[in-house]
Amino acid sequence: MEVTALPALGDNYIFMLCGDAPDRAAAVDPGDARPVLRWLEKSGRRLESILITHHHPDHTAGIPRLRELFPGTGVCGGAGDRGRIPGQARFLSEGDAVPVCGAAAGVLEVPGHTRGHIAYFFDDGRGGGDLFSGDTVFGGTIGNLFEGTPDDMFASLQKIRALPGATRIWCAHEYTLQFVREAARVDPDNERLGRRLAALEGAADRPTVPLALAEECATNPFFRWDAPGLCERLGTAPGIETFRRLCAVT
Repeated sequence: MEVTALPALGDNYIFMLCGDAPDRAAAVDPGDARPVLRWLEKSGRRLESILITHHHPDHTAGIPRLRELFPGTGVCGGAGDRGRIPGQARFLSEGDAVPVCGAAAGVLEVPGHTRGHIAYFFDDGRGGGDLFSGDTVFGGTIGNLFEGTPDDMFASLQKIRALPGATRIWCAHEYTLQFVREAARVDPDNERLGRRLAALEGAADRPTVPLALAEECATNPFFRWDAPGLCERLGTAPGIETFRRLCAVT
């Protein structure tokens, strides 16, 4: 799967996906139609489908205009978002497979940020793949718990942490430097985290997405709920107790 990240709305990303079909493309979380339309015009492709991770307007506001210009475009989203995503025609659940430009995405239910949040995973069959995670994961942190609980998000991150180690995470906002700084405050003895922060500060204007799942597992405190040093620092037992504490202090 070929992925192009389009900056939008200040700190959002919209992702354009291309597979084996030379004339088709899909858009992930088009909060603004304009960058998508510019990209389609330049590439000469037509929009085949729209994949939505959750219902927030900065992920969905471009749908009406895109469907107006590409009326056959199918809109996919989570079953839990029924009635909250414009034009939604497919209502997806855990384990569903979505055909996208000649490839297939597996659906993960990842509530926490919102109750109906899903993610799309394209397994490359070689120990990696591409995860479109919306606002579930960011560099060094997780999304705000607007409609879910720490327990919901913990279950969601368990699914993500279990994906193939070379997975690339295409998160929907450019927040990495800000929250890796915060992570270093919470987990100051993590030497790899310190090196990550130093590298980010040395290249502050460069995009950081996609994230590497292996890097998040090593440096994002929310993926390190069973790391002995972090648990000891927080005074919590490994697992959900540590995760809840992180939600409370960050």
